[in-house]
Amino acid sequence: MKTKNTTSPTRLPVATTAGDFIAEYTGQGLSGLSFPRQAGAKSKPTEIKTPPPEIRRWHALTTQAVKAALAGKVLPPLPPLDLARGTEFQQSVWRALQQIAAGRTQSYGEVAASLGRPKATRAVGTACGANPIPLLVPCHRVLAAGGGLGGFTAGLDWKRLLLEREGIELNKGR
Repeated sequence: MKTKNTTSPTRLPVATTAGDFIAEYTGQGLSGLSFPRQAGAKSKPTEIKTPPPEIRRWHALTTQAVKAALAGKVLPPLPPLDLARGTEFQQSVWRALQQIAAGRTQSYGEVAASLGRPKATRAVGTACGANPIPLLVPCHRVLAAGGGLGGFTAGLDWKRLLLEREGIELNKGR
């Protein structure tokens, strides 16, 4: 049974040694995840005494996945992801990102080609930037042509850290 979809998502903190991530849930599943330094006014946790049981289950899965990702480990099962606020193209990119294994990378061009849209490199980059769940829908595994870092919503320091924890060696100066 799905939790009733409300206009206001439930926001809950995910406490980690790197700071509190903010997980956002709709009645369809996990719909957003903000990094600690992204947690602005609109990302503050919802004042809620006890979330519904389904959201509590999803939040437990999210917490396990965030901690695994930060440790560079393979992700455990995720809660349902609600990626409905993205366009059809963005959603196709986000599904492709989920196919990139931990410890591996692809270029923006390779992701575009995998979607049958080899000239959509910039659009793939834009979709990565719009990814509402950037740690668990792993856009940090997408690099610029030639192995450059490209961008990352939470900043390049986070991107470097996540890649290094997955055992990916980066060239100096990138």
